[in-house]
Amino acid sequence: MDKSQIRKRYKKLRKELSETEVMDKSLLIANRCLELPVWEKQIFHLFLSLEDQNEVDTALILTLLQGKDKEVVVPKIIDPEQLQHILLTDQTPFQKNSLGIPEPVSGIQIEPSKIDVVFVPLLAFDNKGNRIGYGKGYYDRFLARCKPECIKIGLSFYEAEQDSFPMEATDIPLDYCVTPEQLYRFSNV
Repeated sequence: MDKSQIRKRYKKLRKELSETEVMDKSLLIANRCLELPVWEKQIFHLFLSLEDQNEVDTALILTLLQGKDKEVVVPKIIDPEQLQHILLTDQTPFQKNSLGIPEPVSGIQIEPSKIDVVFVPLLAFDNKGNRIGYGKGYYDRFLARCKPECIKIGLSFYEAEQDSFPMEATDIPLDYCVTPEQLYRFSNV
């Protein structure tokens, strides 16, 4: 299967999930995140979920991070190619962008080189830590600007595909992926 076929398949699978299934699986993923060896880190980047795409509800992970007094950075699309990274505070105003993604309107910008851990959105991943996202390349460009020791964690409702995905030179693999059933650790860590 090529990337577009994989995207189509996993979008369909997610669309078929009920609201209750999304919440139940998201809770299992958030609880499994506690098993990650990242809690000594301080600055975490977290994507905000698209409800209409049945993404993993990251509000639960946000609650974990805030409960552990971590600094949380959230993305904002600033042009067709790049993300900006804004420190989340109690005063951070949000609005949905043209894609329906909740984004900070303004705030303190954090450079990617300062971020310790990134929770990465995806549609699917394979058993080597390669992921397939939505195809715009935002996260690959962003992750390329992070420090080499930055930990990249995927969140998925589904288990790893056993066949390796076709990857490009610009694709950046995950270090971990968290599903409702297990925590995957890849050889990059």
